[in-house]
Amino acid sequence: MKKNAVVVGAGINGLVASNYLQKNNFDVTLIEKNNYIGGACIKDTIEYNKEKIFYPKGATVLGMMQKFIFDQTGLKKNIELFYPKSPKLVYFPNDTEPTKIYQNVEDLKRELKEKWNEYGDVEAFRNDENKVINYLQKIYEKGESPCLEKAKDFLGKRITDLWIIGSAYNLLNNYFTSEKTKLYMGMTVTESGPASIFEDGTAFTIPLMDSGSIFHGYWGFVKGGIWEITKQLDLINNELGVKTLLSTNINKIDTFNKKIYHDNGEVDYDILIFGTDPLTPSKLLDDKNGLKKLESKDLIGSSGKVTAFFKNPVRWKNASDKDCESSFRFIFSNTNLDEFEKSSQETKKNNVDYSEGYIQIYPEGAAQRKMGNNEKLDKLILFTKNFSFDKNSNDLSHARDKIISLLSKHIDNIEDLCETKFLTPKDLNEQFYFPKGNIDHMTLTHNQNFNKRTFSNNPQENFYQYLHYQDIYYCGAGSFPCGSVAGTPGYICSKQIIRKYA
Repeated sequence: MKKNAVVVGAGINGLVASNYLQKNNFDVTLIEKNNYIGGACIKDTIEYNKEKIFYPKGATVLGMMQKFIFDQTGLKKNIELFYPKSPKLVYFPNDTEPTKIYQNVEDLKRELKEKWNEYGDVEAFRNDENKVINYLQKIYEKGESPCLEKAKDFLGKRITDLWIIGSAYNLLNNYFTSEKTKLYMGMTVTESGPASIFEDGTAFTIPLMDSGSIFHGYWGFVKGGIWEITKQLDLINNELGVKTLLSTNINKIDTFNKKIYHDNGEVDYDILIFGTDPLTPSKLLDDKNGLKKLESKDLIGSSGKVTAFFKNPVRWKNASDKDCESSFRFIFSNTNLDEFEKSSQETKKNNVDYSEGYIQIYPEGAAQRKMGNNEKLDKLILFTKNFSFDKNSNDLSHARDKIISLLSKHIDNIEDLCETKFLTPKDLNEQFYFPKGNIDHMTLTHNQNFNKRTFSNNPQENFYQYLHYQDIYYCGAGSFPCGSVAGTPGYICSKQIIRKYA
């Protein structure tokens, strides 16, 4: 007999969990409070010359999704992808030409030695990182919970201590001599929030952010826009029989009788899964103690986003290679790890509203052109660090202007810039319900990383259980491994539920 599974939250993890459960003898009802699906993986519009121009409002690029999820859910049949195989390009202060981050390790070693005076062991770093990534991809596919003992069995004590338990500071110093190399390789430590590079467990964020298998550890684009991932997955799920309730607020959850009361009636459940932020379940369950416990976690985010629209394709300075139009670019304001640490911690402590760290540039328009999707305006997405949490974009126009000023040093046609859209952590909190503006819902710090990235009171037995509640699970971006348009938490959680109730 089929069991009733209710999934709350129609973001990528809720959609992935619904897909696997519906195909494995569960009747799934998906409840979403908004009148649209997608969570933070949605589009927005601006108007230009009386035409609507679509752009990614929240998430922009696809990276941490696993290829088997892409294939097994059915997305492969409906989605066209592209990732830049040209080198990533990195600018430090006063650079007129970028440093190229090649995928080929021999080319990379040569470039880093010539440009950044790097005499460390770049090859060993890549080899060891790939071992950790390989391990992560294996446990993802098996639907296993993260476990330090199993990590040591697979990777050995040295790599586990250095890459999973250790600090980013020690990891980077173990392999590299150049401060610029350390900065580039270590910037993902602050991807979700202002984690300290000196804190144990922060090294793990580096291989984690490269552990997607859909682009072989790299990041890429979706034809039409990233929102096509959630849009198409919703259509697939509906064909499978998933019942989706939009514009539906949950009013009460009766955990004793296993009933959910919502705006339009009620629904019974055997299994309840939350694909939301981690605070929402406690609010809906009216669990004040659980909410207090979760609010004590490190939730602060410091990432902002500027979408820049250009009337003509962006012309990069010193860009002789046409393929480099779609390269990811990075503009650093820091020059060493101490500056990097100071920038991130200043905003965490709310000492400043904006402290220049780095700008990660996603060439959305150029990537769409590569896929034959011509658009009226060119688009650059400027993922930017570091912001405090207490101000909206309207209050930080000076920070947006500074970001555009840094960008303008590297392009020839800044006069073609015709519009910008700016989101601060506070905006992200208000628009996408990210707790304190954190894109991964919690900062990837020591007590919130790898095997500790769980909300279960009994993680050894039931890693994705929500607090002490039997038959209630959490698979949002706050759970292992993290968010970043991966769907991986939703997959692992559903896989463990399917095994339990098979």
